[in-house]
Amino acid sequence: MSPHLTGLVLGAIAGLGLVLVMARLHAIHRPTLALRVLPYVRDVPRLHRPAPMDEPTTSPVSAAAGVFGPGLRAAAAAVERILGGASSVRRRLARAGLDETVHDFRVEQVLWGVAGFALVAAYCLLTTLVGHGDTVGSLLLCATGLATGVLARDTYLTSQVASRERKVLAEFPVLAELLALAVAAGESPVAALDRVVRRSGGELSRDLAAVLAAVRTGEPVAQAFDRLAATTGVPSVARFAQGVSVAIERGTPLADVLHAQAADVREAGRRELIEVAARKEVFMMVPVVFLVLPVTVLIAFWPGVIGLHLTTP
Repeated sequence: MSPHLTGLVLGAIAGLGLVLVMARLHAIHRPTLALRVLPYVRDVPRLHRPAPMDEPTTSPVSAAAGVFGPGLRAAAAAVERILGGASSVRRRLARAGLDETVHDFRVEQVLWGVAGFALVAAYCLLTTLVGHGDTVGSLLLCATGLATGVLARDTYLTSQVASRERKVLAEFPVLAELLALAVAAGESPVAALDRVVRRSGGELSRDLAAVLAAVRTGEPVAQAFDRLAATTGVPSVARFAQGVSVAIERGTPLADVLHAQAADVREAGRRELIEVAARKEVFMMVPVVFLVLPVTVLIAFWPGVIGLHLTTP
């Protein structure tokens, strides 16, 4: 085959590939019938058994699932069937403040598993090229890498939940004091909540903004705070929400409740700090014993050693 004909064939193949890619991208960005109809039938009760995972959304993860075809979605469904716990995942996603569905999270787990599989497969390929590879061992290592990637995403979600709840706990005393000051100044609970949300930022402020949005849509204030107490994973915030709800329902002074809640959280943080320091007492002695003490001894005895060398004949 002549070079000109070869170039013509390769150019035709490349052009056909580009046309297929552009057609697929156009089909992906086109809204489907389900997305157009869903807002009008969202409140219609389902007659069949509810699915274990939420419906796919238009997030980048779901877009990746659309690009790579139904295989990735089938793998996410298989992970859901094997691991289960969709309600637990949904609750942890809400506690982590992630705007994702369970389906998106399962797709992320599959992608993490594929990444782990690819890393282990590359290592096994290198060992095979060197001449020390084993087929059965390589397959077991690849399966282990796949499972490790899937489980690593779940562990990372748990760490995200713990990190966000630490931030919420650190922000809580200040926001509670601000709410108490606003209420003591004569503002209503909703107006005080609006003032604090507009002048603060952080994870707890986002939760309070969600409560404020629910109140503005017609939900009672006590019920909105009860929902916050049920969904949050921080016990102090749950007690705070329950206390605010009870104070609003019974008409008790809200400022005193908020001041007491903030004082309790500060005292709990102080006790936790003392307990952590008591548990880490041995580790706190490591720099003293291995860094400060040798330097002190060296400074004390080094001049004497130099003097002995100078006076020795």
